[in-house]
Amino acid sequence: MPKINASTVAEHRARQREALIEAAIDILVNEGAAAVTPAAVGARAGLARSSVYQYFDSSAALLGTITEEAFRRSNEALARALATADGPLERVEAFFRESLRLGAEGAHRPAAALMNAGLDPACQQRLMELHLEQVEPFRAAVRQLGAPEPALTADLVAGMLHTALAAVEHGTPLDTVTERTLTLVRRCLTPTGGTVREDAS
Repeated sequence: MPKINASTVAEHRARQREALIEAAIDILVNEGAAAVTPAAVGARAGLARSSVYQYFDSSAALLGTITEEAFRRSNEALARALATADGPLERVEAFFRESLRLGAEGAHRPAAALMNAGLDPACQQRLMELHLEQVEPFRAAVRQLGAPEPALTADLVAGMLHTALAAVEHGTPLDTVTERTLTLVRRCLTPTGGTVREDAS
């Protein structure tokens, strides 16, 4: 029986599963979705392929779990950041600030790799659902601000976030990108005169 490096079997299994997920994400980001196989993931995590199959029975299962994990971790961080924001403009700013911080840490790379991985339709659909769930707090805040054409406005403002993320990934200092982006976001979302409407739903 393999050595258990935890106080309980359940904790040991949880640690092994987490190690496999981390290994799978590393392979996905650096080598692509096709390289995410039970054998490769096991080798990266230091576990036999037979051990991997105790947790994931296929490459598809690994990719499906990565899909969920990539968004769960980011969503938890975003939820913590938005919890302290008082109004809709503050929530937009918190969403952008935390998204850029996560981008600087590489947290968006697994989701980006999955979006370009040519996944099967079911996985692609789930990926889109998770993305829409992630950006809904931002889109809701734009609606609450009373912006004209709120869906279109949210899409256009989100384009700034994608550009800002690319700038961070290409080496522009995070603080510089964040402050410049937030300045532009405020100009786009604050009506003339500086008042913000918060009664829209």
